[in-house]
Amino acid sequence: MSDLEAILEETRAAIAPKIGTGKVADYIPALARVDPNKFGIAVVDLEGKVTSLGDAHDPFSIQSISKVFTLTLVLCRHGARLWKRVGREPSGSPFNSIVQLENERGIPRNPFINAGAIVVSDMLLGGGTAAVTVDQITEFIETLAHDPSISVDREVVASEIETGYRNAALANFMRGFGNLENPVDQVLEVYFCQCSIAMSCVQLARSALFLAAGGKDPVTGQQIVSQERARRINALMLSCGHYDASGDFAFRVGLPGKSGVGGGILAVVPNRCVIGVWSPGLNANGNSLVGTLALEHLAAKSGWSVFVG
Repeated sequence: MSDLEAILEETRAAIAPKIGTGKVADYIPALARVDPNKFGIAVVDLEGKVTSLGDAHDPFSIQSISKVFTLTLVLCRHGARLWKRVGREPSGSPFNSIVQLENERGIPRNPFINAGAIVVSDMLLGGGTAAVTVDQITEFIETLAHDPSISVDREVVASEIETGYRNAALANFMRGFGNLENPVDQVLEVYFCQCSIAMSCVQLARSALFLAAGGKDPVTGQQIVSQERARRINALMLSCGHYDASGDFAFRVGLPGKSGVGGGILAVVPNRCVIGVWSPGLNANGNSLVGTLALEHLAAKSGWSVFVG
């Protein structure tokens, strides 16, 4: 057993009493049926070696983790033009809050809250069709993961559409301020579909490996984004990736990360590896309760942190 395997086993033992706790995202019917006792974790290093345990190969709804990939894609297409329509500051508010939008005239605080990701979806749509845009997003993630089996979970999409009233309110509100250029229903279809992409911990970690290696896929050598852009995406993940608990995650874990209400968390260890963890039960902020605990334990035992000292 390698040192990393031993640390992962120790991590699972440490958080075992908490597995099954937290509250699944029952406001989305398809997610309400997910087994809360699931737990998986995978670490993919810069050589592409996978170390995993538990339910690390089970696909789950990545939800807001998808915003890392759509942000990457929109920056590749539109560059700094994005920042005229979306900010780069932590929100300090719940992920689906509408309060700040009114005070800030339809400009979302960052691309990782729902409103910001809806603007990103609008920019990716760019006058095209939702179906083509969703295919482009999915294909981009498949390319990053080197896995053509990644797909949108249509049951989750239906649940998102059925219950997505607040997201519709956010989109219409921003359209009223002129910060959406495409029809709201088309923008929301892109947004709901990207959130409904299903991936495993292993696929998730592999797909974000470029963020641990200066924007380059270290296995294939393909430059996905520039080193500067990778650094900035990581900076946004650290400051904004866990909504109004981003500061607490940075304090406890010390790594750039992005959570989703499907119970997944993506964490980047620069120049070393990427971690994908999944446990469906959420804390009060909408982040995986057990996943956060697992990453906190793993970071402490491994010494992985962007903060030295």
